[in-house]
Amino acid sequence: MKKILCYGDSNTYGFNPIDGSRLEERWTKVLAEKLKNDFIIQEEGMNNRTGFVNNPDGFEFTAQRHFPKTIAKNKDTDILILAIGTNDLQFCYDISFKAVENGLENLIQTAKNYIKDIILIPPPVIKECLLNGYFAIQFDETSISKSKKVGREYRKLANVYRCKLFDINDFAKPSEEDGLHYNKETHKIIGEKLAEFIRKEF
Repeated sequence: MKKILCYGDSNTYGFNPIDGSRLEERWTKVLAEKLKNDFIIQEEGMNNRTGFVNNPDGFEFTAQRHFPKTIAKNKDTDILILAIGTNDLQFCYDISFKAVENGLENLIQTAKNYIKDIILIPPPVIKECLLNGYFAIQFDETSISKSKKVGREYRKLANVYRCKLFDINDFAKPSEEDGLHYNKETHKIIGEKLAEFIRKEF
């Protein structure tokens, strides 16, 4: 069977916005169930992982360092789903859109050494309710503003490198609980729609 590698941050890991546990109903699990006759799904999600900046939490949390080794170990991957970039919007990093573009391009180029087919998933548009919750210690109004615009970098590079773009923002929003993570019902919808997308495109 073909193999799909899902690489990303807490929304790929399945962070539960209600209690911080790991959702069993996360989109990667839904995807695995929907495609079980044709694809093996490998999960590589990590809470607080950044895509384009150095993360003080260490190696596994910094995609620019961790991703190349992960890809090299998974050369048999047929499709890469790259869902990264939300944590780079934390105000402490003060990231520019150009830095997002350069960082994402680096990940794509690294993956293209081994994998032909790539699906890019832009970060979710962060909700204002985040400012009243726990994650206000990491994200602010600037983070929210950037989240509304950063998808253009993903669209641009999807065209340049002939990647597929799957923008969850077209049909789903983060939870009201924290404004940043998807609840289990939304994970189910994402997994189902992504499975349909993969069957159609590949």
